[in-house]
Amino acid sequence: MTRSVHPATAPLVPGQTPRRPVPQLRPTDHFAELLLGVLSGRRPVHSMLRHTVGHAYDDLAELAERGPLRTRGAAAVVRDIGYFEPRPGALEVFARIGAGDRLRAMAFRLEQGRDLRWRCTAVELGGPRRTRADDD
Repeated sequence: MTRSVHPATAPLVPGQTPRRPVPQLRPTDHFAELLLGVLSGRRPVHSMLRHTVGHAYDDLAELAERGPLRTRGAAAVVRDIGYFEPRPGALEVFARIGAGDRLRAMAFRLEQGRDLRWRCTAVELGGPRRTRADDD
């Protein structure tokens, strides 16, 4: 009787497709969505407490109270985002917000803290800027 010797082989495993890293939202996109959620009434204002510093939270709360991006019918969406980097760790951002055939402008400033987290330091929505006695 003849024996044939077969080399030990590892069990066959289907080939795995290399995984691509999940793309992370840029801070500009992430904050535009967060702010839109608050200004459209889909998120509570207090959800932005850890994402804002300075007067930004107060300004956002005042804006949200008026519900400027609440809509009937088509939901408000971020249509376009642009930004300018005045210095490393600071971004001046604008976003075009659309709801149906209506278009609004939103501007905000992001600053990166020592902990490398981005926080909103200012937010405005169309129209003239509100003056503050303590802005001097």
